[in-house]
Amino acid sequence: MAILQTVLLVALAVSPLAQAYKVLGLFPHPGQSHFHFFQPILKGLAEAGHEVTVVSHFPEKNPPPNYSDIPLEGMMSLSDSVSFELFEYRPGFGHFMEFFMLYNWGKEACANALNSSAIQTVLDSKVQYDLILVEQFNSDCMLGIAHQLKAPFIGLSSCPLMPWHYERVGNPTLPAYVPALFMGYTERMDFSQRLANWITVQSFKALYSWFNDAAANKLLRARFGEGAIPDVRELQQRTAMMFVNQHYSLSGAKPLSPAVLEVGGIHIQNFQPLDGELQQLLDSADHGVIYISWGSMIRAETLPAEKRDAILKALGRLKQRVIWKWENETLPNQPANVYIRKWLPQREILCHPKVRVFMSHGGLLGSSEAAYCGVPVVATPMYGDQYNNAAALTNRGMGVVLHYEDITTDTVQEALRKALEPVAMESAKRVSFSYRNRPISALESAVWWCEHVAATGGLPLAQSYSSELPWYSYHQFDVYIVTFTFLALYHACWIWLFKRVCCRGVSGFKDEKVKTN
Repeated sequence: MAILQTVLLVALAVSPLAQAYKVLGLFPHPGQSHFHFFQPILKGLAEAGHEVTVVSHFPEKNPPPNYSDIPLEGMMSLSDSVSFELFEYRPGFGHFMEFFMLYNWGKEACANALNSSAIQTVLDSKVQYDLILVEQFNSDCMLGIAHQLKAPFIGLSSCPLMPWHYERVGNPTLPAYVPALFMGYTERMDFSQRLANWITVQSFKALYSWFNDAAANKLLRARFGEGAIPDVRELQQRTAMMFVNQHYSLSGAKPLSPAVLEVGGIHIQNFQPLDGELQQLLDSADHGVIYISWGSMIRAETLPAEKRDAILKALGRLKQRVIWKWENETLPNQPANVYIRKWLPQREILCHPKVRVFMSHGGLLGSSEAAYCGVPVVATPMYGDQYNNAAALTNRGMGVVLHYEDITTDTVQEALRKALEPVAMESAKRVSFSYRNRPISALESAVWWCEHVAATGGLPLAQSYSSELPWYSYHQFDVYIVTFTFLALYHACWIWLFKRVCCRGVSGFKDEKVKTN
């Protein structure tokens, strides 16, 4: 036994995972729902013994040991609730409006962070970080900070991969069956959808390069001087890995390079007991419960009266009990079976066995929780990735899409009827089984790969050569041109030869006939 203990101690001593690393997190975007995805990874690293420093708009009130915050200030948090009026535009042209909204948010957040005392503190500290975790969403200006600190970095995406993410991690872009984030398509697209999807992917990649990358370069040059930082497009190719908030059981199977790690549902942990009132409401619901929430950002009480009353009228016809996250003290025309509260513990409610349907805006955190708990969803997407999340739920048979502009008493009742069918619950439980059952948990996987990237100095063996290829070589255009040119010349030569031989033979026959006459 003593020999075995000695061997284990020696193994731990030489293992790279036994080393404590210095980790820096850079999160300039003021979206709280995004940070809910990042924070479990940061805390997991701190609990594993690594020294974690976090620059964000969301300092931890009770940080664990080894976890310290350098708060960013100067921007309104996007956790502040907004009205339904902000999202009155619809899919189509609206997605390009969303892109430029993201562009403006990214530029503002980038400028605020680069000129903040928090980033100056990081640069002045002269700490040699072993690893940097940085959000890759609507701006890559924080990659300039990683360059200054000379540390490998992992990109974190709180949503599935965006069109401009693929090339930096050597992942193939396949718009034939991988829908762009904003389109609301499933992997089963018809020709018109595939055409629209291809146009969207190429357009957004070009727009990101023209606008977002250009803005990041300009801000980095203004902050550090001309020539001090390489072009941000070059820095993007140094991304060691990307941790993505998705899982194949919900979002569908996609080809992923070794540099992409699916950690969807990483925020689902630390369940708390329900309070007595909620527990009694759920336990005593003989016909089940419908849970309604449009997330932390959209205020349900700003619903236009017409749509609010249409929903309430449909709910009042049901025998199920309804629990609704409603940000006001009163709900006009509230039916007897509807219970409201300003804040609700969503994960704990969704995993209660009496919950039958989740009415949602299709946010990824809520959709992930529905997949984890195995609850059918009636999704009303409003912006961004919510369209794709709603489509993924529908594609897996556990979701019904009810568009905001289509809300009437009859459409709400019909959507709930479909979601309450046994087949929807069966599909939801099938997704839940795969979503929960993984070789190791999402958090354990993320922590292991963080340590591995730090130990290898950036995971160079996982970097794809595709990121170094020019666009025409990556898409094989040069091969196509040479092949088509060769085939054209080959066939032209045969046609020329055929004409020479045949025409000469015919001409000779005519000459001979004339002479005979």
